[in-house]
Amino acid sequence: MKTRQATKQIALLLALLAGLSACLTPRQPNPTPTRLPPTLTRTPAPTFAVPTATATVTPLACLSKPGVVEKAVLESSKPPQEFFIYLPPCYAEKTDQRYPVLYLLHGQTYTADQWLRLGAPDVMDQLILSGEAEPFIIVFPDDHYWNTPAGATFGARLVDELIPLIDKTYRTLPISRFRAIGGMSRGAGWALQLGLTHPDLFSIVGLHSLAVFQRDASKVARWIQAIPPASRPVIFMDIGDDDQDLKSTKQIEAVFTQFDVPHEWHLYNGYHTEEYWSAHVEEYIRWYAGQWNNR
Repeated sequence: MKTRQATKQIALLLALLAGLSACLTPRQPNPTPTRLPPTLTRTPAPTFAVPTATATVTPLACLSKPGVVEKAVLESSKPPQEFFIYLPPCYAEKTDQRYPVLYLLHGQTYTADQWLRLGAPDVMDQLILSGEAEPFIIVFPDDHYWNTPAGATFGARLVDELIPLIDKTYRTLPISRFRAIGGMSRGAGWALQLGLTHPDLFSIVGLHSLAVFQRDASKVARWIQAIPPASRPVIFMDIGDDDQDLKSTKQIEAVFTQFDVPHEWHLYNGYHTEEYWSAHVEEYIRWYAGQWNNR
């Protein structure tokens, strides 16, 4: 009896111990996500793209092509004013660029194509494409009415009608600093008159084999004195030593010297002929280009 009771007690004790052991064994916790503080954000580490090739700029094809010469006419002028215009390489492509303008006037008995035949556009292309000169526009007005009453009004047509048309139609820099006028023979006579009476329009004047108008010779000093020294144009003069207009040209040059007008004076071998001008046309265009290269 006692043995059976003891056995029951031992079994009960072992059961109690097993239950207690089970209660004391720790539980594995359920995994919980790591939460960032609400005010903290993660910033990804910066990344850098490794270049696989060097970027290249494709040059405009027009940089290897010549400029364009167009022929036009101002119909509203009386008489109609014809002209050629040279637009430099890339004019059509560089639509945001604006350009200085040179007005080149031909000689008596000739027409607006004289400067074209002598190679002015070819020289301009050479200087621009080689990088020796900044591009600019050249206008070649026609003055074939020289021996008619309309010839006397050429200057007024150029100033009052042609220049406003060019500035309105083409991308010019419409201020005197970027506008030049030059000519040969009769054209130089017009350049002298217009350059000195319109310093608000022209800051650069070229006088090639100047044939000064008889009525203008006595006015040059007065014209110069009317221009403030700081506003006087820069002038280039050249002539052949066998030119029939050498004496009168020297007289004009002496007036420039007297009043300290900035000018270059060149006396070369030659006559009043296209052969002479053809030999110097590159020098002329280089000089005009140089005025804007330095500004």
